[in-house]
Amino acid sequence: MTRVGRVRAATGAGWRSFVRRRTAVFFTFFFPVILIAIFGALVQTDPTGGGLFTEPAAYYVPGYLAVVVLFTPLSRMGSEVARHREGNRFEKLATTPLTRGEWLLAQTAVNAVIIGLASLLILAMVVALTGAEIALSLLLVPYILVGVVCFCGVGAMLGSYTDSQDGAVAASNAIGLPLLFLSETFVSLEQLPGWFEPLVNLSPLTYFARGVRAATYPEADVTGVAGLDPALSNLAVLAVIAVVAFALGARSIPRTD
Repeated sequence: MTRVGRVRAATGAGWRSFVRRRTAVFFTFFFPVILIAIFGALVQTDPTGGGLFTEPAAYYVPGYLAVVVLFTPLSRMGSEVARHREGNRFEKLATTPLTRGEWLLAQTAVNAVIIGLASLLILAMVVALTGAEIALSLLLVPYILVGVVCFCGVGAMLGSYTDSQDGAVAASNAIGLPLLFLSETFVSLEQLPGWFEPLVNLSPLTYFARGVRAATYPEADVTGVAGLDPALSNLAVLAVIAVVAFALGARSIPRTD
């Protein structure tokens, strides 16, 4: 079987495994819906007042998308790798032609489909519930795909180095929550202490948020990397980080258990 055939077969198996777990399917899409309902429709933004949500509704679109682009790969990949370790599945996998990189690529493809569907739902809900006026840029597609690749790699590392599924989920929450709110998604850089800016620039989610904002909300004052177009330059930085994260994630997956 060719490499493409092996990845396709593993992707199909991963997709069927996901859709058979109805609870996982429900909460994968229910979580971002709840978040938008609470922060977008109930709390709402106040561009002329104080508080946390002081920007127009369109400013927070990258934050809503980041909920699924960040949390879904971290928790799903972390728990999937830990579950395979607990079931000694990597030892069995080592006896097949499927490599660790191909296995991770197949899992990433499954996550890309899930998160792509969830992102469409989020964009529709944000526009309907918050009245956000956004530009539907084709750059959203590569941003979501590259973001999924990046955080699937990080999730694979979490699953490889934690001692259980519970540990992997706890670690993904511990890493995901600070990244979600401190990467220019819901909290702007001006609302943070000046000394925190270098840490914000270390987060890959920052480049996702800045790039998606530049692509969907042209009125936003987004700074490009090295003076280049912000939508393209932030995507380039995120792509480099994603390649490194994917390579490290594939390398971290154990050959045996």
